[in-house]
Amino acid sequence: MQLSLEHVSKTVGPSTHLYPLSLDLAPGAVTVLLGATQAGKTSLMRVMAGLDTVTAGRVLVDGADVTRVPVRQRNVAMVYQQFVNYPSMTVAQNIASPMRLRGERDVEQRVRELAGRLHIEAFLDRLPAELSGGQQQRVALARALGKHAPLMLFDEPLVNLDYKLREELREELTQLFATSDATVVYATTEPGEALLLGGYTAVMDAGELLQYGPTAEVFHAPCSIRVARAFSDPPMNLMSAQTVAGGVRVQDDQVWPLGLPPDAPARLILGVRAGGLRIDPRPGDMAVPGRVELAEIAGSDTFVHVHTGLGELVAQLTGVHDCPLGDPITLHLQPESLFVFDADGPLVRAPARAGRVG
Repeated sequence: MQLSLEHVSKTVGPSTHLYPLSLDLAPGAVTVLLGATQAGKTSLMRVMAGLDTVTAGRVLVDGADVTRVPVRQRNVAMVYQQFVNYPSMTVAQNIASPMRLRGERDVEQRVRELAGRLHIEAFLDRLPAELSGGQQQRVALARALGKHAPLMLFDEPLVNLDYKLREELREELTQLFATSDATVVYATTEPGEALLLGGYTAVMDAGELLQYGPTAEVFHAPCSIRVARAFSDPPMNLMSAQTVAGGVRVQDDQVWPLGLPPDAPARLILGVRAGGLRIDPRPGDMAVPGRVELAEIAGSDTFVHVHTGLGELVAQLTGVHDCPLGDPITLHLQPESLFVFDADGPLVRAPARAGRVG
């Protein structure tokens, strides 16, 4: 199914929920809507589903204008943050409900197949209230998949689950989407989730669509500082610099050798993701001395917040590191790992990717 949005906008009273945007979703693929809370992801999904009407613009499905067609007349499946199931129906009845509405055959067999894929076959005779949060969301996912709609919308479906359950369901959803021919739209605030799901990513911020394209391309070549910060967790480290002969000048007249285009602007912002900073030097590294302000251990990584002459930087170090507060520390980075932005925001140069030229 080809879903297209043409100059769509949405206002409610004095508030703008969506600024004018156009978007052609890749048919039969996963598109991730990535952005912080109140970026406009839910508003855009509700427009796609037909739950809300637009203030201006058109919504097209396979070239047909469905802008004013209500959701009940569209073949759309949607999964919400909350565990939305029919409370008086068993798990089996919940999953079967969209199939029975369409008059399908072999409903019981399909219910068992979906329940098996989502590991809830042991709960088919139970009511949703008898299940854990993760199990209830699996029921909602199974019911949405059972509808076999050409457009499937997932509005942060894992946000209310604990870390372990989120990790399990992400892996399962990635596999389920890979075997589906539906056009899938998945909203999340987490860059890691977008990378795991792959497909395409639309980055949103404050009601604006900032960039859309293959997920890997958007991650490796964010078109602006706003996209780079949205697609980095923690947000990308940013440092001011000036273009000079041989590279860029940062603090204390230190010059870092960077290959810049001849028309590079005079004022720049350098960006480096937390994983691009290390405490072990390598040949060709640039050194950034500073002082430890905070050290956090998360899983198998240590996040070190460092006060430097270039600003506050966050380094993501593999493993558990002892970094006492207030101690001096020197961070190291490869010049090739730097993103270069015009001080006004647009990307000037992205790091070269392995196996690619330029």
